[in-house]
Amino acid sequence: MSLLNRLNRILKFRYCIIFFFCCSLTISFAQSKLDSLLNNRRNDIQTVLKSGFPILELKLTDPKLHLAQALAISNFQFIVNCKTPMGESLLNEIFAVYPARQSELPAGIDQNGNIYRVEMYNYGYNLSSICLVDIGENKVLKVNTIPNSQPDIPEHLKILALEIACNSAEVLKELSYKPENSEALMASTKTALNRTKCERSLHLCVAPTFVKDNKALWAIVDLTDLKLVGTRWTNVGHSEGISERRIQNAKIMECYCLKDSLYKDENWRFKFTLTSSDGLRISEVYYKNNLVINSMKLVDWHVSYSNSDGFGYSDAIGCPMFSQSAVVAIDPPRKIDIVENGKKIGIAIEQNYFSEGWPAPCNYNYLQRFEFYNNGRFRPAFGSLGRGCGNDGTYRPVSRIAFAGEQNSFAEWDINKWKTWQKENWRLQDILSTYTPEGFQYKIYDPKDNGYYIEANRGQFHDGGRGDNAYTYVTVHHVDKDEGDTDLITIGPCCNTDFHQGPDKFIYPDQENINNTGLVIWYVPQLKNDDTSGKEYCWAQSYYESGVIKSKIFPCMSGPMFVPIIQNH
Repeated sequence: MSLLNRLNRILKFRYCIIFFFCCSLTISFAQSKLDSLLNNRRNDIQTVLKSGFPILELKLTDPKLHLAQALAISNFQFIVNCKTPMGESLLNEIFAVYPARQSELPAGIDQNGNIYRVEMYNYGYNLSSICLVDIGENKVLKVNTIPNSQPDIPEHLKILALEIACNSAEVLKELSYKPENSEALMASTKTALNRTKCERSLHLCVAPTFVKDNKALWAIVDLTDLKLVGTRWTNVGHSEGISERRIQNAKIMECYCLKDSLYKDENWRFKFTLTSSDGLRISEVYYKNNLVINSMKLVDWHVSYSNSDGFGYSDAIGCPMFSQSAVVAIDPPRKIDIVENGKKIGIAIEQNYFSEGWPAPCNYNYLQRFEFYNNGRFRPAFGSLGRGCGNDGTYRPVSRIAFAGEQNSFAEWDINKWKTWQKENWRLQDILSTYTPEGFQYKIYDPKDNGYYIEANRGQFHDGGRGDNAYTYVTVHHVDKDEGDTDLITIGPCCNTDFHQGPDKFIYPDQENINNTGLVIWYVPQLKNDDTSGKEYCWAQSYYESGVIKSKIFPCMSGPMFVPIIQNH
């Protein structure tokens, strides 16, 4: 062997030693930094648990925010779940304090500049408490608790999750380098993971996600136990580079988020507004001067990427400056004429939401579309325009429709007759479902048989949809308690493959009678994406053409059609 070759081998060996030494130092430093952060968090928790008042308060400098927080935590109903019946302290944390938006206020209460919303999470019971306070009057207006739910996490918990993920030896090993916090996508979006305490969102878990080549690494962080509970890879497919997009937030906020807008024509009249986390809400819907719908909106987007491992995202959509959702309104709502055979037969109100990096991997694009037809039909439609964080995702948008009237009943078609439901319940649209000759699966009606047939989506609406395989839930509309009339936090886990999608919490354990009462219909389709060439669905692809980056979408639209019963008499 020549002297030169020996020298090259020695140098390569030394370089390898230096490389592995530097990697070891990086991992050691990262672990040391992480240990310090976790020790500080655990010390704060132990201190507040021993204090006898187990609430981690937000550190606030604004005196109005500070007063709102103080009013809330001095209210017995708000803090009643902070301890067990035996007096044992449960960890609680204030997640948010901010001026309440009009869409978050109960009917009859208007924002006077002094009404604030305080959100608290109970780690022990996995329960959220929402308090509305009037700092001008120094009083609590309303308290609402939602079991098995979690508000949007505050900024300091997002940072902690990023530090846990980016400094984890397992993440370093999977990526083969130490990622920067800024590389993570969806860092504050809630998630789940089967066979851990994150399953069915029993713990507060988020999933900072890192894109590498054609894959995405999910770092699933349990913020209850303060640890990384697992990593998972998903395939995201090939993507061209995308230039940065800028969202014009100010106009959307001023014109559509802070106040209602009114639509009116010779057939329909309704209000619409962009909410903080429930998307575009349509309310006070009149057809021919008859009130038919109190409100309808999209509450959650549940996205699952594995039936066996059960991981994904529980996300929301809304105004660009209201919530921590990674998927926000990008343009104002738009009105579109519905035309058939050259004739206008109705109008639609559409709203898009997307991540700024769409259609790059781990970025999302959602569409809400409310259709109103001249003959009285209407259809709330929801869809994903891709691309998401994997090529094997299932999308489950959770919508809520509160019907007008206090004497409604609900029935389903059973082979050859209508069968009225007696109590709150749910049903899955599957291969055993039966339909009338017109395609109707359900109906909602009053004692005079006025109301709507519900035409199931089986792919017949000419919008690219292939059928919904949907869960339908029917619950009592309570005027004395808030079960979604105002903005809802995320109510369901991302990744359940059964009926536990969130609305079930308003049915069980006590199924109420639903004959001749106010009713709410919840609708949860199940949309499976596909990136197979020629069969794309819930997918998007960026490509170069003539020196310009373009995007091709393959939407998966969902939603039933509501058809007035009277026109079929």
